[in-house]
Amino acid sequence: MRFMIIVKSCDEFEAETTPAPDEALMAEMVRYHEELAQAGVLLDGSGLHPSRKGWRVHYSADGRKRVVDGPFAEAKELIAGYTLIQVRSREEALEWSRRFPNPAGRGKDAVIELRQLYELEDFPPSEPLEDFKKLDAMQGNKR
Repeated sequence: MRFMIIVKSCDEFEAETTPAPDEALMAEMVRYHEELAQAGVLLDGSGLHPSRKGWRVHYSADGRKRVVDGPFAEAKELIAGYTLIQVRSREEALEWSRRFPNPAGRGKDAVIELRQLYELEDFPPSEPLEDFKKLDAMQGNKR
């Protein structure tokens, strides 16, 4: 089972001009991710640039696409980073999430969200699904 630990953004993260987290927080994050790696559950993890450096593609019902540059309002609805883990159960994911360091730093408000990823086995059989499985195998993904 794969889960994404989503670090929700905040005004402070969105205003950041360079990635300069508190050294103690960075050390805490390193230790946490080392523990994930040593346990064999870490798949990936990274921080994201502020939304002002990104864009969104809006799709309309008539098939048109429109690109909208950031920044985007409501920082609390944005994602600042993520950690991707593969665990045996929802409960194990919950335990790892409880140990996740406060991404904003001690004494500050912050939110992380966990979401389980769909696996190819979750979908009903179909020809496109088989094509996805072939693509997955070509990339060497071991799920």
